[in-house]
Amino acid sequence: MKITVAKTAGFCFGVKRAVDEVYRQIETGLKPVYTYGPVIHNEQVMEKLEKKGVRVIRGEEELSDVSGGTIIIRAHGIGRDLEEKLRKTGCRIVDATCPFVKKIHEIVDQESKNGVTVIIAGNPDHPEVRGIKGWTNGPSFVVQTKEELEALKLPEGARAILVAQTTFNLQKFQELVEIFKKKRYYDRVVNTVCNATAERQTEALQISETVDAMLVIGGKHSSNTQKLCEICRTHCRNTYFIETLVDLEDKPFQSFCHVGITAGASTPNQIIEEVLEKLCQK
Repeated sequence: MKITVAKTAGFCFGVKRAVDEVYRQIETGLKPVYTYGPVIHNEQVMEKLEKKGVRVIRGEEELSDVSGGTIIIRAHGIGRDLEEKLRKTGCRIVDATCPFVKKIHEIVDQESKNGVTVIIAGNPDHPEVRGIKGWTNGPSFVVQTKEELEALKLPEGARAILVAQTTFNLQKFQELVEIFKKKRYYDRVVNTVCNATAERQTEALQISETVDAMLVIGGKHSSNTQKLCEICRTHCRNTYFIETLVDLEDKPFQSFCHVGITAGASTPNQIIEEVLEKLCQK
C-alpha cells in the first residue's frame, strides 16, 4: 500500500502558539489556570491539559465561579464585551488569540466605526465568528452560503465590507466574493482566510484526486477538519474522518492501493504518527 501524507497536516501556527502558552502558564506554578473554552478542538489534548490542572470555562455563566489565577483566551479570540467581563473577574488575563484572527478584529472594529456594515463569511455558531462579530460597532451579518448572501438586503446607501472566518472554505469564499461584488452596497473585500488554511485545503484537494482512499484526522468539533473532509469527499468518495485509532478498526484499507492522509489544524503530530503506524500494519 502506498501512503501519501500531506506536508501541511497538523498544528497550525495559531493553535501551536495557544497550546504552548497554556503549558507556559502551567509551568509558572501560579494556579489555577483557566482557558475560556477548550484551547484546542481535540479531546485527547484537552484531557492531558485537564490532568495538569487546567480548567475550562465553557460560558459566561461560569465566570462567577472563577476566583483568582490566570484565564487564557484561546486562539479563536473573543469579543470586546466578553474580554471586559473576563478582566472584571480580577484574574490575570493572557491573550493567546491567533494574530491572524486579531487582525480581523482590528479590521471590523475600524471599518464599523466608519459606518461600514460588516459581513462575515463563516459559521455563526463558531467561537471565532462570534468573537469577530463582537468587535463590530454597528450592523454585522454572518453568511455561509451563496443563497444567504444573495438574500441579504441592506438599506439604501449602505456600504459593506466582506471578511472571512480564517478557516472558511477558500473556494466558497471566492464564490461569495463574486456575488458580493455585484451588490450595490459592495465597498471592499478583505480575504482573511488564513494562508495556512488555504494551503492545507489546496493540498488536501490535490492528494484526494490521486488516491483510492483519504483519511482526514482531527477532532470531531474542529471546523477546519470538517471543511477538509468536505473538500476531500468531492474528489474521493472513500474519505474517512478519523479522530483516534479506534476509528481505523472497521475501515477496509486492505482493498486500497493508495491512501492519502491529511489532518486539521488542531491535530497533534503524535496522533498523525500513530495513525500512520497503524495503517502500515494493515
